[in-house]
Amino acid sequence: MNEIPTETLSGLKREDFMIELQGKSVDLFFLRNSAGNEVAITNYAGAIVAIMVPDRNGKYANVIQGHDSIKAKLSSPEIFLSTLIGRYGNRICQGKFTLDGKEYTLAQNDGENSLHGGPTGFHARVWDAEQLDTQTLKLNYVAEDMEEGFPGKLNVEVIYTWTDCNELKIDYKATTDKKTIVNLTNHGYFALAGLANPTPTIEDTICEINADHYIPVDETCIPLGTIDSVEGTPFDFRNPKAIGKDIDAPGNAQMKNGAGYDHCYVLNKKEEGELSFAARIYEPNSGRMMEVYTTEPGMQMYTNNWGEGHEGTLGATYPRRSAICFEAQHFPDSPNRPYFPSTVLCPGEVYTQTTIYKFCVR
Repeated sequence: MNEIPTETLSGLKREDFMIELQGKSVDLFFLRNSAGNEVAITNYAGAIVAIMVPDRNGKYANVIQGHDSIKAKLSSPEIFLSTLIGRYGNRICQGKFTLDGKEYTLAQNDGENSLHGGPTGFHARVWDAEQLDTQTLKLNYVAEDMEEGFPGKLNVEVIYTWTDCNELKIDYKATTDKKTIVNLTNHGYFALAGLANPTPTIEDTICEINADHYIPVDETCIPLGTIDSVEGTPFDFRNPKAIGKDIDAPGNAQMKNGAGYDHCYVLNKKEEGELSFAARIYEPNSGRMMEVYTTEPGMQMYTNNWGEGHEGTLGATYPRRSAICFEAQHFPDSPNRPYFPSTVLCPGEVYTQTTIYKFCVR
């Protein structure tokens, strides 16, 4: 089932994504809720290419950065743009980790470090797709044993649900036949002002994050080994403030190391694995607001610090700091940090995660 609405709010066309790749069929899937609001997802990389929601005046815009064809997606200078990420989101120091006394070596695709599962991680794979109904898309991918250097055959299921409350709910599930590590996430590049040429900066967007602590990093964005308080730092978003207020804080080594925000927040939780409020952003010109809820212990905030203005959907361009990412996940380099929550998955266990991006206006 892949029913295409007679008219799409996004202007995207299914035929522009239809191709045979990696021995599978790539397609574009449209989800519509009872309000008529639309999400478009391709099963290449599980990439979200459109989220069409109205502003306070009822004017629709696409609020996630993506591409308008599979050809453009495959040649994108930003390979992680709004894709699923795995087998391990974020960085692993020097691309090495040890499991049960055996050292595993991964591709070093971010300087000396491994990033987001390597160059042919889940962001570069065609997923098997089944549209369950007009609001639900199920994706499956099987990562073979030692794919990108990770042990174990990993069977992954991701279900996207676009609810009548304008919630994009992402449910993840994974099992393995051999002890391995897993840290899945979605790398959505959100731009609540709407895509344009150029897409406006997110520096005036008001942000709130439910975290008392964050993880400081070195100049290669690998954790220093501490979990620090946000108190008195540019990382304190416990009370809402503009993203740009402290993003270029002079003399702050952490902002220099990330070239802006590219850090993992330790979310406030009452109990492990609870689905709870993580973050909220509000774009004052449009009135659009997005809330994030997740079962994960951490959330990487990334402010598109390396954007170069490349072309995206239907002529839109994506300059530096024109989007914000909230990547719900476990902590970076956890396999090498026994004091961080474990990312180990054993046979017989089931990895699960739920993350929700909820849209509204005020």
